[in-house]
Parts: sequence; structure tokens; C-alpha cells
Amino acid sequence: MAMSTKAINLASFSSVFPSSLDKLNKPSKGVQNSFWVPRIPLVKAVQSPAESDTGRWAKQRRPQNADGDFFVDHTCIDCDTCRWMAPQVFTRVGGMSAVYKQPTCKDDRLKALQVYLFRALISCPTNSIRTEVPPPDILEAQKTFPIPIDEKKLPGVYHCGYHSSKSYGASSYLIIHPDGNILIDSPKFTERLARKIEELGGVCYMFLTHKDDVADHGKWSKRFCCDRILHSGDVEACTADVETKLDGNGPWRLGQDIMLIHTPGHTEGSVCLFYMPLKILFTGDHLLMRESGLDIVEMYNRYSVGTQLDSVKKLLDLDFNWIMPA
Repeated sequence: MAMSTKAINLASFSSVFPSSLDKLNKPSKGVQNSFWVPRIPLVKAVQSPAESDTGRWAKQRRPQNADGDFFVDHTCIDCDTCRWMAPQVFTRVGGMSAVYKQPTCKDDRLKALQVYLFRALISCPTNSIRTEVPPPDILEAQKTFPIPIDEKKLPGVYHCGYHSSKSYGASSYLIIHPDGNILIDSPKFTERLARKIEELGGVCYMFLTHKDDVADHGKWSKRFCCDRILHSGDVEACTADVETKLDGNGPWRLGQDIMLIHTPGHTEGSVCLFYMPLKILFTGDHLLMRESGLDIVEMYNRYSVGTQLDSVKKLLDLDFNWIMPA
């Protein structure tokens, strides 16, 4: 059953928050939501897919798809990944994603469109994007991850792709840093992605914003022998062996130019990473941005909405221009 998103637009709290909130609610003059359209996690929960008589998930083409080769099947969990990665192709219909425009030879930007489409296909956490005929260029698209977000404005910052169903399709990022690269949250582990990251210098630290998005952290830690960082308030059985557990309210420093800020609310141990040189705030599920401004999503709060709003206040004095949510 599809669910609607209940979000709190922080502009509603202008009487509570400092006047600097007005600046944050005008992304065209300040905060940007990275290079893609705003990612809004409409439903961050697994929906019931169609099942066959044997009980297995059936890879059935959704009737809402446009006629053509590419389609989304009934196992879609509505995580929104494909819609922000390739908005020219995918939309939301009936509580799940669907292809609304098939790439054709008449499209002047066919090659570029196919690249975005294939990247979305690869990043789909449930492998719900499919083709009637095996795509010949898929291997080339796989080689493009991790993707530079903006080589001119944000050098050394990458989107890892390969979203994991274990974190309901959350985004993972890589920062190339002279003191050691930082992997932010966990993508699905694949050796192909690991080799590409290795070519960029590997991973020294793996920063986990909160307990929902840890996914394959153990496999990445084993592959790169990196130090994992997670707040103790979000440590569970599957993360009991992380190397660094943050205690207290912080903030903490990771070198001279990275600040870790405790922002409880979505979960007890949610932490944001502020990369000062490029003024990027990696927010996990604590904060996102719509066209109307900054939002928190009340529906998926797992700890305290009031505490989450209080935590947003901590961020208002930071000089950030970019938000990159999970």
C-alpha cells in the first residue's frame, strides 16, 4: 500500500529559528542540493511486491510504464533513486516508480539520456529497473561509478551509486582527501565499485550518519581496512564492532577541515558531516531540501521530532552552501 509523505517545512518555524533560516529557504541564492534534482524520499519503507503462487517475488512489468524496452517491475520500493538520477525517464505513479518516457533515436541527447538511465538502473537497490532486451552498454555505465558530482564546483566529491536495499536506497558519497579518503554511508558492496574507489586512493574512514544507512559497512571495512565512525547512540548488534564510537554531544573533528555534528532526532545518534573547504553538509536522513526550502520528514522519525527540530538549529550558524542527504 502506498503511503504519502508527511514533511515539516522549516519555513513554518521562522518565529522560532533565527533570521538566517530565510537565507536557507532560498536555495537559488545559497544552499544547493547537489547536482541533481532534490531527492525526496517519498516512501522509505518496503512495500509488498506482487508475488507468484510459489511465494517468490514476481518480476512483472508494471502497467504504468510507457511502451518500450525499459520498465520498472512490481518489486519497486518507491525509494526515489531512479527519479532523481534520471528524472527525464522516471516518474511516480501508483505509489511506485515507472518509465514515462522511453529514450528514442529521435532524442538529440540520446547518448547522455541513456547514461543517466543506465546509472539509475545500476543504482536501483532492488534491481527493479529492467529491459526487454539486455542493454549492450550496461558494462560501460557500471565503470562510471563513483560519479563526480561537480568537477568544477565540488572537486573530489563523488556519488557512489549502487544503492542498497538494506538502507532502502540511501545515497552514499566519497570525499577524496589528502589525509585519507572518506566514504559516507554504505553503498551496496560490489568488487567492481571497490576497484574504482581503490583507483581513487581507497578509503581511510567510513563515516556512518546513522543506524539506518550502514548496509554493507562490514564488507567495505574488510575490503579497505578503514576505520568506521558511528555515534554510540545508534550502535546495534550489526555495528557493535565499529572502530570509533562517538560519545556525547560533540562536535568532533576529523582532521582540520571536517566537523562532525551530533543532530539527534531522526535517530538518537544521527550525526552530520560538514566538509568546510567546499561548504558541503552531508545530512543523512536528518535534513533534506525541496524546492520550497529545507525539510525534515516526520513520518520516518525514529526518535523525536522535537529533538530533530532542535538539532536543525545547530546547523544554522554553519556556513554551508550544499546539502547532500542520504
